Amino acid sequence: MGVMLRVVLLVNVLVALTVPMRVDLPAGWFDAWLALIGVVELPLFLVLIFAYVINPVLAGLRPRTFWFSVVALVQAVAVLSHPLLGAQAGIDTWRWHAWALAATVISLAYFDHRGRLHSPALTEARLHALTARIRPHFLFNSLNAVLGVIREDPRRAERALEEIADMFRVLMKEQKELVPLDDELDLCMRYLDVERLRLGDRLNVVWDLENKPIAALVPPLLLQPLLENAVYHGIEPSSAPGDMDVRVARRGNEVLLEVSNPIVETPRQQQGNRMAQENIRERLALFFDLEADMTITRRSGRYSVRIRFPYRRIKS
Repeated sequence: MGVMLRVVLLVNVLVALTVPMRVDLPAGWFDAWLALIGVVELPLFLVLIFAYVINPVLAGLRPRTFWFSVVALVQAVAVLSHPLLGAQAGIDTWRWHAWALAATVISLAYFDHRGRLHSPALTEARLHALTARIRPHFLFNSLNAVLGVIREDPRRAERALEEIADMFRVLMKEQKELVPLDDELDLCMRYLDVERLRLGDRLNVVWDLENKPIAALVPPLLLQPLLENAVYHGIEPSSAPGDMDVRVARRGNEVLLEVSNPIVETPRQQQGNRMAQENIRERLALFFDLEADMTITRRSGRYSVRIRFPYRRIKS
């Protein structure tokens, strides 16, 4: 989706840059742009549809072969569309094909530059940096939970430390690949067990996993920071018990994660929320580009964070 959207925007910008070459007076540029857009859009969408269909083949080609294949695809569509569109708009055949070739080369060059700018090494380094920001908060809160019960119930504190050690084995793994959803849920449940050491009956978590996607893959440490945020801002500041709602479901080819907690107004709320949310947004963008998003709502005394991203399965 992100690639298609960028192609559409880029081609429309190129159309706008072409208009002054066809129309001398600026007063006629807008009408000429609309007319040219109407001619270009159908071939553009045909190219995108064909490219999407043969994407598995294109993905396995070498760079030079890939470029040649894309150019050939665009020129084939240009041949088919010129009699119906180009000729009717008064565009010569050679101009039609030359413009299509120029737009193709510019688009491919743009994506090549963008790919180098966001190379795997840089993406991996960015993911490591974002993940590293999560770990200190996790460690601080977990150790605080153990300190709260170490004198009253040493055995319980010992079991909690064993849980924390198991969790940190997960945290210290490489975080550059998607992980099974069940592993992420297991980490979250262990984390909440540790938090119950200091919060007791004040922490009540309602899980909605009835429509949980089977064998789904998710970004690592995606749900746990949301739960940590909900505990920190919605449960801990209040002396009364609070309910956290956690929903994981599949909707078509998407996975939905939603965490809801009571709103407790405190001075620390806004700053802490922004840091965690920006971290998650950046990691979603690195993994899924424009195909994922996160929305936040405040309604009826509840603070809800909802994340949507593409459904990816574990390869069997």
